[in-house]
Amino acid sequence: MLFNSFAYIFIFLPVVFLSYFYLNKRGLTETAKVMLVIASLVFYSMWKVQYIWVIVCSIVVNYAIGFLLKRDTHRRLLLATGIVINVAALCVFKYTYFAVTNLNTLFNTNIMVTNIALPLAISFFTFEQISYLAYCYYNKHTESFLNYSLFISFFPKLIAGPIVYPQEMLPQFASKENKTINYENIVKGLVLFFCGLFKKTVVADTLAIVAANGFDKPDVLSLVTAWATALAYTLQLYYDFSGYTDMACGVALMFNIHLPINFESPYKASNIQQFWKTWHMTLTRFLRDYIYIPMGGNRASRLTTYVNIFVVFLIGGIWHGAGWTFIIWGLLHGAAMVLHRAWQLSGLRMNGYIGWFLTFNFVNIAWVFFRAKSVDSAFNVLRGMSGVHELKKLLACGPTAGIATVAAMVINSVKEFAVALNGLFLEHYLYYFFFIFISLTMVLTINNTNHIVRYFKPSVVSSLLFSLVMLVSLLYLYSDISVIKPFLYFNF
Repeated sequence: MLFNSFAYIFIFLPVVFLSYFYLNKRGLTETAKVMLVIASLVFYSMWKVQYIWVIVCSIVVNYAIGFLLKRDTHRRLLLATGIVINVAALCVFKYTYFAVTNLNTLFNTNIMVTNIALPLAISFFTFEQISYLAYCYYNKHTESFLNYSLFISFFPKLIAGPIVYPQEMLPQFASKENKTINYENIVKGLVLFFCGLFKKTVVADTLAIVAANGFDKPDVLSLVTAWATALAYTLQLYYDFSGYTDMACGVALMFNIHLPINFESPYKASNIQQFWKTWHMTLTRFLRDYIYIPMGGNRASRLTTYVNIFVVFLIGGIWHGAGWTFIIWGLLHGAAMVLHRAWQLSGLRMNGYIGWFLTFNFVNIAWVFFRAKSVDSAFNVLRGMSGVHELKKLLACGPTAGIATVAAMVINSVKEFAVALNGLFLEHYLYYFFFIFISLTMVLTINNTNHIVRYFKPSVVSSLLFSLVMLVSLLYLYSDISVIKPFLYFNF
């Protein structure tokens, strides 16, 4: 079951919401929590019921280890064991096939291995399990099994985050004030939810048409169409993932639970460090708190700090997926962060607009590796973006080639791409290019949804705008009802 489905919006969510607050109103607070855990597991099992055992076993094992961490003996060993168990489970499901196939290639062996289906959300709840073990270790305190299960399984953030720490969420479920309906939170939650739905169904899924067809045929991309493909994916990923996060935070807010902000206008960043402070913020925070700082952070020598930064981003790339494209993406960002730190330490400064231009284009180019099906495919897209195909044609035209020749070449390349995409662009490719331009303009000029909701006040104008956003989102969803498109980060 997906957030962007009528079954979720009009059946699952209302039933769970009303049941939860009805039980709380009757004084059955523990029963309400049990119901919420069961509903969350049902929500999870709607993907593939056979993998429900993975999250259930993870919850049981980690709770047992957390309970033992209250003791005064072997605590470090227990914490290390718990972390190893979680990381090992993630590696088995996510990286076994990748590791074995690369070993076969490297050593010319023929080890047989099946590509194991990745259990939904394992990358996210694994990190939350580790944060819970650290919470138990440092506080010598454990929650009830019910509270802990609810922390891990809470359905709004279960599938793709935000990655939440136990100290952020557990007190909210214990608060008596949060057990009664808060109409202000409901209004703000609905605004967040439908803003997120608009981002997903109207913007991201439209951009996906350009991105998917471009990356499916990277060898036919010209200069214009290659940049359109890359930009479409850069924007699609933001609107898709931030849209999911808005919907998750909106639903949680309806239950009076405040989830941490995950995006803060990342494409406005004027340097790569600022980008990572505003993109997938809860992942950045986790990598900092549980990998970078324990490794020594920036407290060691300059060279060691650079190595620490590089390793953290390599791990971040591998966390996203089992493939060389993700490794290259992580290495690129690691190198960029090292260069940025060296630049800062040198005392040099850069104009903010130039910094934004360089940062945005670096991020855009790096996303090509993140999206491409293979390294070769990524380089095909980058070759198209470099204009090498047009340069060859110009050289073939000789010294008589002029502006008219170049213009005709650009137009023909777009038309050729339209035909290569089975007619998808044949009549509407200018619309898609215009859509990319508008989507980019919105990202760079409009306040993000967190800011909008923070200062949202019901009025005639705001109510009309919200109604329009909701109506358009539902109409788009209805028009594609036979093909509900999952969120991109469900793959990670």
